Amino acid sequence: MAVLGLFAAVRAAPGPWQRVACAAAGFRGRCPGKGYAVGRAQSQPTFGFLLDIDGVLVRGHRVIPAALKAFRRLVNAQGKLRVPVVFVTNAGNILQHGKAQELSALLGFKVEPDQVILSHSPMKLFSQYHGKRMIVSGQGPLVENAQILGFKNVVTVDELRMAFPVLDMVDLQRRPKTTPLPRNDFPAIEGVLLLGEPVRWETSLQLIMDVLLSNGNPGTGLATAPYPHLPVLASNMDLLWMAEAKMPRFGHGTFLLCLETIYRKVTGKELRYKGLMGKPSILTYQYAEELIRRQAERRGWAAPIQKLYAVGDNPMSDVYGANLFNQYLQMAKHEGAEKLGASGLLKQRPSATQSCASILSISKSCQLCLQNGSSV
Repeated sequence: MAVLGLFAAVRAAPGPWQRVACAAAGFRGRCPGKGYAVGRAQSQPTFGFLLDIDGVLVRGHRVIPAALKAFRRLVNAQGKLRVPVVFVTNAGNILQHGKAQELSALLGFKVEPDQVILSHSPMKLFSQYHGKRMIVSGQGPLVENAQILGFKNVVTVDELRMAFPVLDMVDLQRRPKTTPLPRNDFPAIEGVLLLGEPVRWETSLQLIMDVLLSNGNPGTGLATAPYPHLPVLASNMDLLWMAEAKMPRFGHGTFLLCLETIYRKVTGKELRYKGLMGKPSILTYQYAEELIRRQAERRGWAAPIQKLYAVGDNPMSDVYGANLFNQYLQMAKHEGAEKLGASGLLKQRPSATQSCASILSISKSCQLCLQNGSSV
């Protein structure tokens, strides 16, 4: 398992992270120096990696040099991975194959689309909603992403705004100059699909609330808001994320927080999700575990993958999520997944995974926390 020591390539990091990386690699005592020799990788690996992307492998549109150096040590002379690897990101405003191509160019390694898990990828499992008419929020190839996930009948926020112009009233420049005729030919919306942060938050928040409060008929009004409300599926719970800016940026989790707060203020009730995807959701880690297993099978690695190492830079999603999944695995060994209330959405054979270890990739902000004595 010496190959795991490759993620100690960030040698400038403070002592605590270096010790964690070396411990994960199986090194005992003093960590090897820069010139240490990595032993020959196991022909039958029993572990795999779940790698975050932003802040771990790349920063904005630039690959992190130390991460590139570490990743190359996971690839053999034939250009094949020595261990199964899945890239797990909370990004969602891009197509899966597009993210794979982007990673391939940055890493100099052919990344297959089925090695990439976007924040909304596990929505493929929610087939009971795939036939419903859903309003979809986000940006990028929104409709195409929804269709790839299996949703056959989606309406964008912009399409809803065009159908009911009087709903979007915040921007004075976009307010209708005349009152349009009411229409009653717009089919009812049956659910809400939140794939990522939108551009015009005020428009999306207003129209999604209109859908929820009108039971899917935003051209009408109801005396009392229905509860339980229409099903809501959401992905990417990151409150903040790191890009090129010196301070964290708002993530889709911030948008969800706004929606939840507005719904609670207006109705006095809690917004309930039928599914929450993306890290730290256990379902996302179960989905990643299944892809790791399939990858190992395709490579002809018969030894079961018993341990996963999840590398990320966000304590609230990457570290918390991996530790939550590890806790789930430990409880499942003793009580069984059924007793733990597993959703049953992912039909897979009994898991061979025994544990999931989190590894925090140190950014400048995390280094500062460690230097100041904070714990993460």
